[in-house]
Amino acid sequence: MRYLPLTDHDRQDMLSVIGASSIDDLFVDVPEAARLDGPVHGLPNHASELSVERHMTALARKNTVAGEVPFFLGAGAYRHHVPASVDHLIQRGEFLTAYTPYQPEIAQGTLQMLFEFQTQVARLLGTDVANASMYDGSTACWEAIGMARRITKRGKAILSAGLHPHYVSVAKTMAKYTGDVLDTASPWLVPDMDVDRLIEKIDGDTSCVVVQYPDILGHIADLRPLADACHANKALLIAVVTEPVALGAIRSPGEMDADIVVGEGQSLGVGLQFGGPYVGLFGCKEKYVRQMPGRLCGETVDADGRRGFVLTLSTREQHIRREKATSNICTNSGLCALAFSIHMTMLGEAGLRQLAATNHANAVAAAERLAKVPGVSLVNDAFFNEFTLDLGQEARPIVRALADKGVLAGVSLGRLYPGEADLANGLVVAVTETVTQEDVEALASALEEVLA
Repeated sequence: MRYLPLTDHDRQDMLSVIGASSIDDLFVDVPEAARLDGPVHGLPNHASELSVERHMTALARKNTVAGEVPFFLGAGAYRHHVPASVDHLIQRGEFLTAYTPYQPEIAQGTLQMLFEFQTQVARLLGTDVANASMYDGSTACWEAIGMARRITKRGKAILSAGLHPHYVSVAKTMAKYTGDVLDTASPWLVPDMDVDRLIEKIDGDTSCVVVQYPDILGHIADLRPLADACHANKALLIAVVTEPVALGAIRSPGEMDADIVVGEGQSLGVGLQFGGPYVGLFGCKEKYVRQMPGRLCGETVDADGRRGFVLTLSTREQHIRREKATSNICTNSGLCALAFSIHMTMLGEAGLRQLAATNHANAVAAAERLAKVPGVSLVNDAFFNEFTLDLGQEARPIVRALADKGVLAGVSLGRLYPGEADLANGLVVAVTETVTQEDVEALASALEEVLA
């Protein structure tokens, strides 16, 4: 339908019907002091479409594009190669314009895709079941904490020191309204995780322990002793995965008896996109499925015995009584979940394992080279494609200097943990299949120059 602007006569007709003499009469309930008396300060006047396009293009050129410089940023958002066919397929009209599958009989393609997505995620995370996706990893993490509270009837969650600070921040925000008590800590620059500390803290009031795998510094730990300690105290273990490619090389949290596994699926199919949109992953043991937030697509047969797909569970406020809802999440990240699923399908199990092996090999080579830079030491004993360097001095100004040289070196821990003096020297470096040997040498050379 075309957009046809109203004429003055049209407006006057509508005003007369509702008994108003002018448009200003529609705002009589707004105090005079709150009304605009002129243009909005700092907002430019209207411009032509061409002028706006040129202005926005000029602003966009100020951004540094990940593919144009040596790129080592990570800490929960990773640059991987996404095949062009992924974007081509998700932009087909059947997918791009499809909305929430309220009517299963006419949304079989969307439901089948979500069913396959769930299968892929469950196998990747090592869980019995996975839902049709969440908004992102951080909100999925909070939903898992809320789920643990419903299951255990307890209200204290112990958060690992290695959990991403943004995930911790989301949990703290939500806990203000639920009354959950969050036991948190900051990491430290040592070559291990805080599993022993977490085990010591578990008590009869603990609903869950939340641990990132690999953690914010890149550490990898065996989660089985932590799972055993949680279960001995009737608490749940929640594992958070921010880099799903890692699960092509290391044991999945579900295999180590984690009760709930959540994560961020951005690495596969989605891309960086300056921070979003992303896609949250959520899996759990089958016995907890009815407490799982979001949606679950299931497979069935119709009256004629033909294979079909349905929304098996939709435990959200729009579908059931509010007090029975497991979450107020309104939908799933359908298009991003589709991109994830297409990328996973293209890789297959062998391809994912090969991609993971390439990531790890590149990271090992980079870590060995960077550890040779005078004044730099490697914190990790073990890692996947992300590790932490101790630069021996505050990392933030060094990162800024490297960026000025055209090298995006990584994420300074001082930026993630402002005010934590013990972490100021830390630099988190991510190395994926997109990083070349020349990129690593460029970083090493620039680092040597800046630290000299």
